[in-house]
Amino acid sequence: MGPHRETFRSEGGSVSQPGTVTLLVNRRECEIEADPDLSLLEALRDLLGLKGSRYGCGAGQCGACFVLVGGHPVPACDTPLWAVAGKAVTTVEGLGSPDAPHPLQQAFIAEQAAQCGYCTSGMLISAAALLRRHPAPSEAQVREALERNLCRCGAHNRIVRAVLRAAAAIGGQP
Repeated sequence: MGPHRETFRSEGGSVSQPGTVTLLVNRRECEIEADPDLSLLEALRDLLGLKGSRYGCGAGQCGACFVLVGGHPVPACDTPLWAVAGKAVTTVEGLGSPDAPHPLQQAFIAEQAAQCGYCTSGMLISAAALLRRHPAPSEAQVREALERNLCRCGAHNRIVRAVLRAAAAIGGQP
């Protein structure tokens, strides 16, 4: 059985050149009818209803909007929809579920790694990409992987501990 396909349409005057972009979001094939220059973040939040990725700086420099594209963290705020056509996109909602949270999500809760929570989805995405590449990272590798993610609350040490806890829980298996 193939992936489920749904069509989503943009409404309003922001669509200047409507087109259809097909991509795989959280293992679900989606056809999005919108301006191909629409940001991936706007498509995810406004058309698909996936609110986990946050709008932070709007320039791809804070990490609040990170999603995985082909296994790599990418800022959704400045990635046009056309750039992810035909690609697999994973949002924080696609990492786990309330019934079966990802080990990173479990570790973030256990370590109380979220204070205000605004940066959390981007941190989880960057950490997930790291653990796929390096299932047993060092503390230095974790800090380097999270360099592009800003947290104004100062929860970085708890976040690093959470990523290391998740790596231990995964046991070296991505």
